[in-house]
Amino acid sequence: MAATRPIQALPEQLINQIAAGEVVERPASVVKELVENSLDAGADRVDVDLEAGGKRLIRVRDNGAGIAREQLALALNRHATSKVASLQELERVASLGFRGEALPSIASVSRLTLTSRADGEELAWEVDAGDSAAPGEPAPAAHPRGTTVEVRDLFFNTPGRRKFLKADRTEFGHIQEQVRRIALARFDIGVRLRHNDRTGLQVAPAMDDVAREERLARLLGSGFVEQALRVDLEAAGLTLQGWVGLPTFSRGTADLQYLFVNGRHVRDRTAAHAIRRAYQDVLFKDRYPAYVLYLEVDPAKVDVNVHPAKHEVRFRDGRLIHDFLARSLRDVLESVRPEAADVSFVAAPNDAAPAARSPGSTSTAGSPASPAEAPQQSGFGFGLREAQALYGEPPPAADQPAGTVARPEPTAATEDRDVPPLGYALAQIHGVFILAETADGVVLVDMHAAHERIVYERMKEALATQGVASQPLLVPVPVAVTPAEAELAESHQETFRQLGFEVDRNGPDSVLVRQVPGLLRHADVGRLVADVLADLRALGGDGERLREQLNQVLGTMACHGSVRANRSLTIAEMNALLRDMERTPNSGQCNHGRPTWTRLGMAALDRLFMRGQ
Repeated sequence: MAATRPIQALPEQLINQIAAGEVVERPASVVKELVENSLDAGADRVDVDLEAGGKRLIRVRDNGAGIAREQLALALNRHATSKVASLQELERVASLGFRGEALPSIASVSRLTLTSRADGEELAWEVDAGDSAAPGEPAPAAHPRGTTVEVRDLFFNTPGRRKFLKADRTEFGHIQEQVRRIALARFDIGVRLRHNDRTGLQVAPAMDDVAREERLARLLGSGFVEQALRVDLEAAGLTLQGWVGLPTFSRGTADLQYLFVNGRHVRDRTAAHAIRRAYQDVLFKDRYPAYVLYLEVDPAKVDVNVHPAKHEVRFRDGRLIHDFLARSLRDVLESVRPEAADVSFVAAPNDAAPAARSPGSTSTAGSPASPAEAPQQSGFGFGLREAQALYGEPPPAADQPAGTVARPEPTAATEDRDVPPLGYALAQIHGVFILAETADGVVLVDMHAAHERIVYERMKEALATQGVASQPLLVPVPVAVTPAEAELAESHQETFRQLGFEVDRNGPDSVLVRQVPGLLRHADVGRLVADVLADLRALGGDGERLREQLNQVLGTMACHGSVRANRSLTIAEMNALLRDMERTPNSGQCNHGRPTWTRLGMAALDRLFMRGQ
């Protein structure tokens, strides 16, 4: 066994290098720490200059309050800071930095020079830490009000760390993302980022809503701004502001998700789960929502001192934060109805994922094969009489079969009455889409996706109030299942009752269905029950988790109860469907996040046919 070394105090330089291992992961970490110091100093302009992806040079200049001559050397000592002075202040941290480790840690793994001119001082002063964390005496320098920190040859004395750095372009990309987060966090400051003497990002202060959205478009793209909803909510001592993307603007990765807590960009599992929960009914499978959100919390109720790089926070009341975010964002998403929609929803190519486009946009799709003539079928119970009572008589030719356009003048539906947001139906296309005329163009509706959302929302409402209404079957239907599914049905009879079923086990591998939900009375009972059992099996036997996830089961049931493709509808039934869509939350997308309708305005139609050109 090797001899045990005596316990001894570590050298100051080694202590700082160990701290640097936590604080300084890569050049982007240096930029983050230095810019946060600038913001804490009251700067409203920050310039960042880089060479070789930050490996050769990082220079951060600001116009903040500056550092007095006698404090320059102290600023490079460990745990020396002006931001906290007591435990009480540490428990209510309002600044971005507070540990006092950034400058000495950076200085221990680079050649650092600190130059500053404080408020009211005639001269600027400079200290050079050289190749150690021990600075020399301050020397006079030429510098305007504010501070410049110059970091050269990062990790020059720790080659083991330096070899893990990536290519210049990759490191610059990380820095660019870090500066983008800072620009999103503080609209009141101007930021300029230059790499190898070329400007990579530059934004001016944005002091009003228009300027903020322009900055948002520059940083994240105009598509996000066009397809985002504004959020401005307050409850239970919490404030939430920002923008959330429409479900059809979802992403393949979580690359457009920015959450700021008291001005600090963080990654928090509680908040991320709550936001995902808000989108669960409207998000396409394996897609991620896009958002830029600002959560303000009493500083005493959030602990920012849980991660060396301050990436994470801990909320004192995580349940309150979770419920506030989930409920607030769900209400915002549900508030989008056709009459308030500023966007149209268009499926992405090959239906790989939904995407959103602006009004008047056009989409191109391959011509479908000509289907066989749709068979004539009876209606499917949209409450036509109720719809007529609410919205007046339907347009002429209400009894014409699907696929037939009403013969009177095309504007007959829109001349003498207020036109509903989704207009009046003209025809059914290939048994799949509804074509409707609006006041300023036409709307195309995917009737299956739209009806699926309507049925789902009705069942959710029923489940949340008195339970899903049931309808007894004249003859009980036996359904063959596996022995495991038969046991599952027997153990979850109460769950089935909540969902509107009465299901009894009548053998080792068979169940008997006596009642089904009234909204699904025309569905294939065997397939419906089999799919519900599959969902229950996937959710496991945890009763609490099952109660939380019942909406997933309702989504499966709604799909069974919605009108299928190639089903012929009358003009009156189509209009009833449109009116139901206008009253239904989240009607812009089905339960799986697919779009349900799109609009073509007159300007877009004119462009298609080159009218007026």
